[in-house]
Amino acid sequence: MNDKLQKNADAGYRLAEKKAAEYFASLSGQRTNKTYATTLTKDILNWKQNHIHHYSLFSRWKGKSNSHGYHHYIQWLDYTGKLDNYLDRSISYIFLRDLGKSLDSPHTQNRIRLVVNDSKEQLQGRTTEMFSMAGLYRWAQKEGVETTMIWLISKLKSVSANIPEGMNAEEAKRKLMKIIAGVILHQIEEMGEEISSEERTRKLDQAIRLGYSYGLTYPFIDDLLDSDVLSGEEKGQFSGLIRTTLVTRSVPELGKWTDTNKELMQYIHSELRDAFAYIKGCLRQETKNNFFEQSYVFFHSQEVDREKDLLNDKYTNEELYIPVILKSASSRLIVRSVLSAEGDDGFDNRTFFYGIYNQLADDFADMFEDLEAGAVTPYTYYMKYHHIRPDLINPFEMYWTVISNLIHNVYHSDTKTRDVILNRAINGLKRFKERMGVETYNEVMELFATGNLKFDRLIQKVVRKADDVDFFDKLLRDHIIYNFKDEREEREVFKDMVETMRNEINDFLHIRGNNNVTFMEEPIMDAANYSLQGDGKRLRPIMTWVMGVHEYGLDPSAIIPLLKSLEYMHTASLIFDDLPSQDNSSIRRGRPTLHHKYNTATAELTGLYLTQKAVEEQASLKQFDPETVLRLIHYSSGKTTDMCKGQAMDLNSKGKQLTVEQLNTMCFYKTGIAFEASLVMPAILAGKQESELEALKRFSYHAGIAFQIKDDLLDVEGDLASLGKPTGKDAENNNSTFVSILGTEGARKAMWDHYCTAMETLQQMQHKTTYLKHFLHYIMNRNN
Repeated sequence: MNDKLQKNADAGYRLAEKKAAEYFASLSGQRTNKTYATTLTKDILNWKQNHIHHYSLFSRWKGKSNSHGYHHYIQWLDYTGKLDNYLDRSISYIFLRDLGKSLDSPHTQNRIRLVVNDSKEQLQGRTTEMFSMAGLYRWAQKEGVETTMIWLISKLKSVSANIPEGMNAEEAKRKLMKIIAGVILHQIEEMGEEISSEERTRKLDQAIRLGYSYGLTYPFIDDLLDSDVLSGEEKGQFSGLIRTTLVTRSVPELGKWTDTNKELMQYIHSELRDAFAYIKGCLRQETKNNFFEQSYVFFHSQEVDREKDLLNDKYTNEELYIPVILKSASSRLIVRSVLSAEGDDGFDNRTFFYGIYNQLADDFADMFEDLEAGAVTPYTYYMKYHHIRPDLINPFEMYWTVISNLIHNVYHSDTKTRDVILNRAINGLKRFKERMGVETYNEVMELFATGNLKFDRLIQKVVRKADDVDFFDKLLRDHIIYNFKDEREEREVFKDMVETMRNEINDFLHIRGNNNVTFMEEPIMDAANYSLQGDGKRLRPIMTWVMGVHEYGLDPSAIIPLLKSLEYMHTASLIFDDLPSQDNSSIRRGRPTLHHKYNTATAELTGLYLTQKAVEEQASLKQFDPETVLRLIHYSSGKTTDMCKGQAMDLNSKGKQLTVEQLNTMCFYKTGIAFEASLVMPAILAGKQESELEALKRFSYHAGIAFQIKDDLLDVEGDLASLGKPTGKDAENNNSTFVSILGTEGARKAMWDHYCTAMETLQQMQHKTTYLKHFLHYIMNRNN
């Protein structure tokens, strides 16, 4: 590495370190003089008038721990008239913390009101959950950045899949999404209202990509180096690579790596290299130096902290706190330089002084996890050595000193800033108490007592009694973590269930002969079994089983004939579809198609045979009312007719340019109807009303088209090994597809639009089965 460049980087760090040391000395003096206790006692006495209430037993809400609680809590806040204040303090805090704004500015107050009103409208009126994949895509549609959102979702999926064991994939994805949201919010605040729609779209596109590029450093640099995934030698090698990048402003080659982590590091190096190149390409010349200087300060201060050993009892207070000040301030300043944004008067100072407050709050919340991991923070170090090191600063005292300094010296005693900061501090203690339990909380408070008995008692009194101090970002954080965890568990259950059901269905699909089978029927039966033995996904009977058994409580053994009939019908449709007169396919489900294995005549007869076997199976549903079974057969026959119409439309469309509406109709007849039947037929057996059947049909329509669009995309992007059939057949057969009509990008947009509509329909249904949600996720993410 160039020595001059390294010296320049180190010089920049020393300047930042000097500023942090001066700040720390000021805080230490205030702590020693106990000025924080006097000033904050007055502040809290004024503050608590609006935050300590006497509610009846029935007016207080306790349940917020899961997705169900999240939605009902928002409804409760709205019903009780608390939603406006709740959102106001939450948005104000984001403007204070993430955007570095001064809350006494009329312009900032106006912006906060606008964001509060918009957030309230979205929380009250959205049919799609605001922060779900569908909700994010709907926002992207509104802003004209759908393609960027599709790119981001693909990137998030890739990152999540590549988070190694020993790291928390859900937390990494949540943190990455939080950073992206923060960068977008910064960009929105920078743009103003006079910007053109085209320029707004361009800047939002850039903000999403910058947010991902910057956010990627957290899981793949900070979290990776904090984990035990890499050996000590590998950490040194990777740390050196990052340092070289920041100093030389160019990403070096990865170099040699051990076999254990070689593939992981190749992926990480590639992603970080691309992310670095994107950020560097977006930087303005006048902000480029600031970006690299702040990035180096952040990385080096992290390294200084990371290299500390909890077994070393000699660290000074300066060594404990100065890196905390540096990394907490620089991490926020980087976001501004990433966007090449110019701060208003006082922005740099506010951001610099504020950072340690947030970091001390986070370190307090995580102190036991940090202690277990052997990490050195002001809290873990004080816990371990306070009894033999009377010189150590009590970090809880420092925390209140920072708060007092912010309120009175940085934000000039602004009332709203005081309320927001105290709300956040008290809420943090309340959350810690709830999470850790009263006994542990009391032990912690005794250990970190400030020594001012009156002040300590006041703090504990407001922690016990204060209300209306919670924040939306914390509620959302809990909700996202719960959803990630819940969805991961649900996906595993769904995956296991699908595999179990697939094996069971494969076992009973085989058509077995009896003594009445003639030599004429046997070849057709053999051909049918050959087709049924292919490696099919069995999606249709699986979804029927899920709806029938899990949602409607039907006897699993009683609906086996229905499951068989669905797969027989589907297999018959594939046999006809593959014929020379139609798509002329040679491979299906990883094996030669039936007409290649036997001959065309046998294939045609086998398709007809399986169609009739399906009707025969439906007629054998003996445990159900005959009128219900007749209704089911009538429905099934009508859908078979529609499927034939769809195939006829497909044949007649060869070489013709279809409209999207025509293609939607044709694809629904060919694909969506089969999904519809899988859901509607068990509902018919369960005696459900027509209104519920109509909802299932709407869901199936959009899910089926999304499935077909994914098929069209795989036909141009997939491979034979994954698909089990040749790619490029649509182009070879001159078929109109979503890709040929809309292009790859347009087809993806259409697929996501149908996914969103299906998800919105699902959320409005009486039966909100998680399996249908995961079925939709499967459609979007499958590779075959």
